[in-house]
This record gives sequence, structure tokens and C-alpha cells, in this order.
Amino acid sequence: MSKPLNSARAAKSALPASGAAKMRKAAPIFAALGDETRIRIIAVLCAGGALSITQLTAGSDITRQAVTKHLQVLADAGLVRDVKVGRERRWEFEPTQLEAAQRALDAITAQWDQALARLKTLVES
Repeated sequence: MSKPLNSARAAKSALPASGAAKMRKAAPIFAALGDETRIRIIAVLCAGGALSITQLTAGSDITRQAVTKHLQVLADAGLVRDVKVGRERRWEFEPTQLEAAQRALDAITAQWDQALARLKTLVES
């Protein structure tokens, strides 16, 4: 059972310091996006602009309380923010954090590209 953990530690130590920092910063974003309901909320906000919780729950089986909890997780990850409009709070997508997650994925991609190039060189020698 400890082998995957050891592999994860080895992979983490193989990351350059900047890559490891990017991954630590992006981890809450990936965690927040790991839920199907939160992905749907993000998609709706991207398509519809700033929406209230009532608007987000219209036509769905999800309760306002559940949407509120999901929005809080997304807000904690920096993926959405609320804007006060009169007495109502509207939620809107915040793309900045998603761009940070993309940069973290780009760093992992670069690491894999380098590892595969080394493997190719070794195999073809």
C-alpha cells in the first residue's frame, strides 16, 4: 500500500520548486472542480453571467442550500465571486484562478515531455 505514496513523494521531489509551488496553489482549484455539480455551476455562470442562487437553482432538483455550499467551495478556491446588486447577491465566474490551474498543468506537461524525450533517447540508443 505504501508504494503509491512513495511514488507520489518521488514525483513531487522531481518537480522543480516553481512547479511544486504551482501545484500547491492549484490543488484547491482542482479539488473544487472535482465535483460534477460545481462544474455545472461554473458552466452556467460562464454562459449566463452573474446569477443569483435562485436563478442558479431554477429548473433543477438541487436546493438553494446545496448550491450555496457549492458556491462557497468555488469561492474559497477563487473560481467565483459574489457581487451585491441591491439586496441580492449574484455570483459570477472568476477566470483568474482557472488560468493559474492551466499554468500548473502546463508545468506538468513540460515535465512529462522532458521525461518522455529522455526515455525515447534511452530506448533509441
